[in-house]
Amino acid sequence: MSKSYIKLGELASYINGYAFKPKDRGSEGLPIIRIQDLTGSSNDKGFYKGTYPSKIEINNGDVLISWSASLGVYVWNNGKALLNQHIFKVVFDKGEIDKDYFVYAVQFSLHRMRQLTHGATMKHVVKKDFENVLIPYPSLKDQRKVAHVLDKLKESINKKMDELKKLDELIKARFVEMFGDPVLNSQHYNLVKLSNLGTLARGKSKHRPRNDPQLLGGPYPLIQTGEITNSDTFIKKFTNTYSELGLQQSKLWPKGTLCITIAANIAQTAILTFDACFPDSVVGFIPENSDITPLYLHYWFSFFQKIIDSQASQVAQKNINLKVLSNLQVMLPPKNKQSEFASFVQQVDKSKFENIVYLNKTLSSKILSQLGDAIRD
Repeated sequence: MSKSYIKLGELASYINGYAFKPKDRGSEGLPIIRIQDLTGSSNDKGFYKGTYPSKIEINNGDVLISWSASLGVYVWNNGKALLNQHIFKVVFDKGEIDKDYFVYAVQFSLHRMRQLTHGATMKHVVKKDFENVLIPYPSLKDQRKVAHVLDKLKESINKKMDELKKLDELIKARFVEMFGDPVLNSQHYNLVKLSNLGTLARGKSKHRPRNDPQLLGGPYPLIQTGEITNSDTFIKKFTNTYSELGLQQSKLWPKGTLCITIAANIAQTAILTFDACFPDSVVGFIPENSDITPLYLHYWFSFFQKIIDSQASQVAQKNINLKVLSNLQVMLPPKNKQSEFASFVQQVDKSKFENIVYLNKTLSSKILSQLGDAIRD
């Protein structure tokens, strides 16, 4: 009779990636895979051409687990690459386990892992704690049965995800239909400097490093680059907070502020749905000209993001300065057309929200029921 539960450390070995330095990242060789490359929040791949320990090489079918900043489990299917630090490669060299079942079981256990995270700003799981996490452990036959059922569910979910992508494409198509090509300004709207449309300023991180523990843990939401790049249109959640001392060295930006990233992932934007602070790697824009809305500007930026990113300077990581943003020439359609576009976006967002709620409820409940049934059987 198989165990009902088993520790992750009894099933496999977990190989951490290599701490590549900025100078190691070039334009030739094997791609260096970081957490943001797994989550899809970066298009800025680096490559390494040189010798490396064989244990950090990854190939199609390898299971990867990010254990710092963003916890997640992934199956790699993009060819030979090299693993950066803060990601485990799973080597199944111990217990009897179906790989597909293992991936689902770890997904099921992620909420418990988050309770084990350490660190003030960069949350991470200590390897010892990670290896002690228990997952349901039915017989190999039942593992495969569970994985098969969940694979079928995943196919259904992927179809829903395709629908969400089409809704995003629909919004951008509607933007072009209403305002013309924003890059070419094909409808010949007036062009106005971004700095002339409102307040544009960097977040603050003065006197102390922004990850100083004394600055953290209070009532004021702290929005960082990751929250912006991982948001859709609106920022609706946050991971970290500032204390009163943190607020003194920062600034509380109001709900409705357009947040713009200026480091690593350049010119990604999202709109605050609550008052929040952010560091100097983020720029805030507050409209002062009644002729512009943050929602219109957010989608305008989406057409220019790759262009602005390609112009960013890079030493250790890409960045742009406030002057570049200030001088951006924004086409300015009539306010009533911007409002009409906003109404369209709200309707589409409602459909997206309903799809996302369905996906989250369906996947979590199905995993719970399948794993529970396997244990009871």
